[in-house]
Amino acid sequence: MIGPFPGYLSAVGYTADAVTFFVGSIFFTSAALLQYIEVVVTPDVPGARPRRRPLGVEFRRIDWWAAAVQLVGTLWFNVTTFAALNTALTEVQARRRIWTPDVLGSICFLVASQLAFMEVGHRWFSWMPHRRSWQITALNLLGSILFGVSAIASFVLPTTGSPISVMWTNLGTCGGAICFLIGAVLLMPERTHPDA
Repeated sequence: MIGPFPGYLSAVGYTADAVTFFVGSIFFTSAALLQYIEVVVTPDVPGARPRRRPLGVEFRRIDWWAAAVQLVGTLWFNVTTFAALNTALTEVQARRRIWTPDVLGSICFLVASQLAFMEVGHRWFSWMPHRRSWQITALNLLGSILFGVSAIASFVLPTTGSPISVMWTNLGTCGGAICFLIGAVLLMPERTHPDA
């Protein structure tokens, strides 16, 4: 959320800004891994003991797919933020190592968020703003859409050598991160007082 904030880049410089994004991506991946583990150890029957398969596969569960795709997306985000630490990349290398993984990660985030949204609402689209679980998944879906906007806007046009829109790149990244942060904060009360 801080990396694209107006004035941050000019205040700290490119390297510190790139490190901010990379460190953030590590936290993001750590959270996605914990989410994945939580999904695979959660029992099928409420009240049953947790399963002891921290890296299990559950192809029949939509929550497993959402967590697995999200985890893959965060790994793509690690790739793109790590590659951005290298200031000596050519335009073609930057497109392959920074922009392409960013787009792939954004696609994963969109798919994972839509799957989670469908699981909570039990349909492709639902409107249940009174349910905290719906609010969380809706915020994550909005954050994923904003990350997607950022990825598209960051494409460097070969004719100009500049991104499509630096403003939308930064707004999408910052707005998406804010949505994810609010969703994460809402998880705390949801954990102890879930929807009925």
